[in-house]
Amino acid sequence: MIDYEFLYAFSKEILNLDNNIRWVGIANKFGVLLNTEHREGLKPFLTEEENEDYASLTVTRQKTRTKFEPKVGKLIYAAGRYEKLNRATIPINDNYFLLVALEVELKNFEEVIMEKVIPLVENKKNSFIAKDDNVTSKQ
Repeated sequence: MIDYEFLYAFSKEILNLDNNIRWVGIANKFGVLLNTEHREGLKPFLTEEENEDYASLTVTRQKTRTKFEPKVGKLIYAAGRYEKLNRATIPINDNYFLLVALEVELKNFEEVIMEKVIPLVENKKNSFIAKDDNVTSKQ
Protein backbone atom coordinates (compact mmCIF):
# COMPACT_ATOMS: atom_id res chain seq x y z
CA MET A 1 0.00 0.00 0.00
CA ILE A 2 1.07 3.57 -0.59
CA ASP A 3 2.10 5.55 2.46
CA TYR A 4 -0.76 7.92 3.32
CA GLU A 5 1.48 10.02 5.56
CA PHE A 6 3.66 10.60 2.49
CA LEU A 7 0.58 11.56 0.41
CA TYR A 8 -0.47 14.09 3.05
CA ALA A 9 3.03 15.60 3.25
CA PHE A 10 3.41 15.63 -0.54
CA SER A 11 0.01 17.32 -1.01
CA LYS A 12 0.92 19.99 1.55
CA GLU A 13 4.29 20.51 -0.13
CA ILE A 14 2.61 21.05 -3.52
CA LEU A 15 0.06 23.40 -1.96
CA ASN A 16 2.84 25.48 -0.40
CA LEU A 17 4.85 25.84 -3.62
CA ASP A 18 2.89 28.89 -4.72
CA ASN A 19 0.12 31.09 -3.24
CA ASN A 20 -1.85 30.67 -6.49
CA ILE A 21 -2.40 26.97 -5.85
CA ARG A 22 -5.90 26.61 -4.38
CA TRP A 23 -6.41 22.86 -4.19
CA VAL A 24 -4.41 19.67 -4.63
CA GLY A 25 -5.69 16.14 -5.15
CA ILE A 26 -3.91 12.86 -5.68
CA ALA A 27 -5.88 10.18 -7.53
CA ASN A 28 -5.04 6.60 -8.30
CA LYS A 29 -5.38 4.94 -11.71
CA PHE A 30 -9.04 4.17 -10.95
CA GLY A 31 -9.83 7.85 -10.39
CA VAL A 32 -10.19 7.47 -6.63
CA LEU A 33 -8.97 10.46 -4.64
CA LEU A 34 -6.40 9.32 -2.10
CA ASN A 35 -5.79 12.74 -0.55
CA THR A 36 -6.88 16.34 -1.04
CA GLU A 37 -5.75 19.60 0.47
CA HIS A 38 -6.93 23.15 -0.08
CA ARG A 39 -5.39 26.45 0.82
CA GLU A 40 -6.46 27.59 4.26
CA GLY A 41 -9.03 30.36 4.33
CA LEU A 42 -10.48 29.59 0.90
CA LYS A 43 -13.95 28.26 0.34
CA PRO A 44 -13.65 25.38 -2.14
CA PHE A 45 -15.78 25.64 -5.29
CA LEU A 46 -16.65 21.94 -5.26
CA THR A 47 -17.90 19.64 -2.54
CA GLU A 48 -15.93 16.55 -1.55
CA GLU A 49 -18.32 14.41 -3.60
CA GLU A 50 -17.95 16.68 -6.65
CA ASN A 51 -14.16 16.51 -6.34
CA GLU A 52 -14.38 12.71 -6.30
CA ASP A 53 -16.50 12.81 -9.46
CA TYR A 54 -14.05 15.26 -11.05
CA ALA A 55 -11.10 12.97 -10.23
CA SER A 56 -12.81 9.95 -11.73
CA LEU A 57 -13.67 11.77 -14.97
CA THR A 58 -10.22 13.36 -15.18
CA VAL A 59 -8.37 10.06 -14.89
CA THR A 60 -10.69 8.51 -17.49
CA ARG A 61 -9.93 11.39 -19.90
CA GLN A 62 -6.24 11.04 -19.13
CA LYS A 63 -6.29 7.39 -20.13
CA THR A 64 -7.78 8.27 -23.53
CA ARG A 65 -4.91 10.67 -24.19
CA THR A 66 -2.31 7.90 -23.94
CA LYS A 67 -3.55 6.43 -27.23
CA PHE A 68 -1.56 9.02 -29.18
CA GLU A 69 1.56 9.10 -27.02
CA PRO A 70 3.56 6.88 -29.39
CA LYS A 71 3.16 9.58 -32.05
CA VAL A 72 3.14 12.83 -30.06
CA GLY A 73 5.16 11.90 -26.97
CA LYS A 74 4.29 11.41 -23.32
CA LEU A 75 1.86 13.91 -21.80
CA ILE A 76 3.55 16.27 -19.36
CA TYR A 77 0.30 17.83 -18.13
CA ALA A 78 -3.18 18.73 -19.32
CA ALA A 79 -4.76 22.04 -18.38
CA GLY A 80 -8.12 23.75 -18.45
CA ARG A 81 -8.94 27.41 -17.91
CA TYR A 82 -12.36 28.03 -16.38
CA GLU A 83 -14.08 31.28 -15.44
CA LYS A 84 -13.30 30.80 -11.74
CA LEU A 85 -10.07 28.74 -11.74
CA ASN A 86 -7.38 26.99 -13.72
CA ARG A 87 -6.93 23.24 -13.46
CA ALA A 88 -4.10 20.90 -14.34
CA THR A 89 -3.76 17.13 -14.42
CA ILE A 90 -0.20 15.89 -14.06
CA PRO A 91 0.54 12.20 -14.48
CA ILE A 92 2.92 11.08 -11.73
CA ASN A 93 3.27 7.60 -13.21
CA ASP A 94 0.86 5.06 -14.73
CA ASN A 95 -0.85 4.56 -11.37
CA TYR A 96 -1.12 8.05 -9.83
CA PHE A 97 -2.20 11.52 -10.94
CA LEU A 98 -1.77 14.94 -9.39
CA LEU A 99 -4.76 17.27 -9.79
CA VAL A 100 -4.17 20.95 -9.13
CA ALA A 101 -6.51 23.96 -9.08
CA LEU A 102 -4.95 27.40 -9.43
CA GLU A 103 -6.29 30.92 -9.08
CA VAL A 104 -7.94 32.27 -12.23
CA GLU A 105 -6.01 35.54 -11.88
CA LEU A 106 -2.80 33.61 -12.57
CA LYS A 107 -2.34 34.22 -16.29
CA ASN A 108 0.80 32.15 -16.80
CA PHE A 109 -0.02 29.03 -14.84
CA GLU A 110 2.35 27.03 -17.04
CA GLU A 111 5.24 28.71 -15.26
CA VAL A 112 4.01 27.49 -11.86
CA ILE A 113 3.37 24.00 -13.21
CA MET A 114 6.60 23.61 -15.20
CA GLU A 115 9.00 25.41 -12.84
CA LYS A 116 7.58 24.48 -9.44
CA VAL A 117 5.10 21.60 -9.49
CA ILE A 118 6.61 19.22 -12.05
CA PRO A 119 10.15 19.41 -10.62
CA LEU A 120 8.76 18.40 -7.22
CA VAL A 121 6.73 15.59 -8.79
CA GLU A 122 9.84 14.35 -10.57
CA ASN A 123 11.82 14.51 -7.34
CA LYS A 124 9.22 12.49 -5.41
CA LYS A 125 8.09 10.15 -8.23
CA ASN A 126 9.83 7.08 -6.80
CA SER A 127 7.80 7.37 -3.58
CA PHE A 128 4.64 6.69 -5.62
CA ILE A 129 5.60 3.12 -6.34
CA ALA A 130 3.45 1.21 -3.90
CA LYS A 131 4.51 -2.22 -2.78
CA ASP A 132 1.39 -3.76 -4.27
CA ASP A 133 1.36 -1.86 -7.62
CA ASN A 134 2.72 -4.88 -9.47
CA VAL A 135 0.24 -7.20 -7.80
CA THR A 136 -2.68 -4.83 -8.44
CA SER A 137 -1.84 -4.33 -12.12
CA LYS A 138 -1.84 -8.11 -12.73
CA GLN A 139 -5.31 -8.66 -11.30
